[in-house]
Amino acid sequence: MPELPEVETVRRTLEKKVVGHKIEGVTIKLAKMVSSLPGEDFAETLLGRTIEAIKRRGKYLIFQLSGDYSLVIHLRMTGRLVASPKEEPLLPHCHVIFQLSQEVELRYSDVRQFGTLTLRPSNQLTDLSGLMSLGPEPLSEDFTVQIFLKALSQKKSKLKPLLLNQHFLAGLGNIYVDEALARAGLHPDRLAQSLQEEEGQKLYQSIQEVLREGIEARGTSFRDYVDGEGQKGDFQNQLWVYGREGEACRRCHEKIIREKRAGRSTHFCPCCQQ
Repeated sequence: MPELPEVETVRRTLEKKVVGHKIEGVTIKLAKMVSSLPGEDFAETLLGRTIEAIKRRGKYLIFQLSGDYSLVIHLRMTGRLVASPKEEPLLPHCHVIFQLSQEVELRYSDVRQFGTLTLRPSNQLTDLSGLMSLGPEPLSEDFTVQIFLKALSQKKSKLKPLLLNQHFLAGLGNIYVDEALARAGLHPDRLAQSLQEEEGQKLYQSIQEVLREGIEARGTSFRDYVDGEGQKGDFQNQLWVYGREGEACRRCHEKIIREKRAGRSTHFCPCCQQ
């Protein structure tokens, strides 16, 4: 699933391509991918609206449209959102196409069909529970180390599932949680309440570091992820533990192991993360 760095990279690349463009047509090839309020037609409501800005909240993309409407998109497991010239051939599994001004198309494709495209008036996003219940943004200036340490001290959960919980912290997924814990030298089974202040500060720093580096590298591409221009990211070449089972730890050269935690593959160094 695309995580914060991937979604932010999609946002930045699409911002250059589609902001300011008017929606001149909408083709929906798979109706279950889209939703709007009762009595509103998804395609007809979009026609004639201009894309004024693209924001991100956690793993959600929010297209702010003229007339005070918002298109909220979650890529889920395999969603791709790419801006392409109109004449470029369609890729397989393309389910929704937005025909924009200046011969540009914004295309949504999704092999597993888990993604969502939801249209709402901008002042009526509160019914989107997944969006409205998100925790703080880990790269926000408002998210201080003091806030993070206090939140950790109130949780009896293990670190891995806690950091994956979008209500606790928005945008982190399996890749960047494993990477942050590795850099902080913390075992995924450590209880949040057990962290000393210095350990909590190190985890806070590691979370921000891996997210910023992931964005700088334009995300992590193993299988499906590409940015808004259809290009793969490079962060997979910089990972410390994720996807490196059996390879040498970059710090101590012990072999990285992979184990299941709450049904999720978890990668860590048994020496550095005791």
